[in-house]
Amino acid sequence: MKVGVFDSGYGGLSIYGSIKQHLGQYDYIYLGDNARTPYGNRSFEAILKFTTEGVRYLFEQDCALIIIACNTASAKALRTIQQRVLPVSYPDRRVLGIIRPSVEELGMYTKTGVVALWGTEGTVKSMSFVMELEKFYPKVKLIQQACPMLVPLVEAGELSGEGVDYFLSKYWEETRSRSDAIDTLLLACTHYPLLLDRIRAIIPKSIRILVQSGIVTPSLADYLRRHPEIESRLSRNATERFLTTDHPEGFDRLAEIFLGRAVESENVELS
Repeated sequence: MKVGVFDSGYGGLSIYGSIKQHLGQYDYIYLGDNARTPYGNRSFEAILKFTTEGVRYLFEQDCALIIIACNTASAKALRTIQQRVLPVSYPDRRVLGIIRPSVEELGMYTKTGVVALWGTEGTVKSMSFVMELEKFYPKVKLIQQACPMLVPLVEAGELSGEGVDYFLSKYWEETRSRSDAIDTLLLACTHYPLLLDRIRAIIPKSIRILVQSGIVTPSLADYLRRHPEIESRLSRNATERFLTTDHPEGFDRLAEIFLGRAVESENVELS
C-alpha cells in the first residue's frame, strides 16, 4: 500500500519533496485539488467536503496512510475525518495533519515565550494554531500575521525582486510591531519555503525560522517507527504519481518550481 499526500493545490509539494527525499523507499501518490483552490476563503462545510473527497479518492488508490499537507484543510477537516470517517469506513487506515507537529516544534525553541506565525488569512482566522499551542505550551504567546500576497507571488514564479522584498518587509514590520520579544517565526504556509532565502535576508538573524517541511518529515518518520502495523503494510518500490483536479500542464509547470525537477501529472475527478 502507498502513502498519500493531499493538498488544496501546489503548496503541499514542498512537504512532499522533503518526505520523498528522506523517506524515498516508499510508494507515494500526491493529489492536488487545483480546480478548487484556494481553500482559505471557503466555508468550513466546503473544506470538509473537498478534503473528505480527496482522502476517499486516495484510499481508493490503495493508500494506507495520508498526510494532509495543507494548513487550512488540516485546521478545518482533519479532526472530523479522523473521528467520523475513519472509524466507519476505513478503521485500519490513518490520516495525519501538519498543524500539531508544527506547534510542538514551535513551542520547543522559544526562550522569550513569544513566537510568531505567517500564514494565509484562512489559517490565521481558523485560530487552529492558537488552540493547539494552548494545549501544549499554554504560557507561550503566538502572534499571527496573515500574508495574502505571498502565495500569488510564488505561483507567479516571483521568488525574488523588489516586489517580493516589499511585501516581506511589510509583513515583518507588521509582525514585529506587535512585540519586540519574538524569537521564533513559523512559516505556516507550504508556499513560503520557496521564499526562504529572501525571508532570511530581511528578518534579523536572531530570529529562528521554522519551515514545515523540516518538521513534518521527521514527525512522519517517527510515526512510522511507532506504528509498525501501518509501516509494515507500505510497499517499497520508490514510485510516485502526481494527480490533479485541474489541467496537468499547469500543474506540471508549477510543480517544477516547487520540486526543482520535472513531473508528469494525471487529471482526476473527485466526487
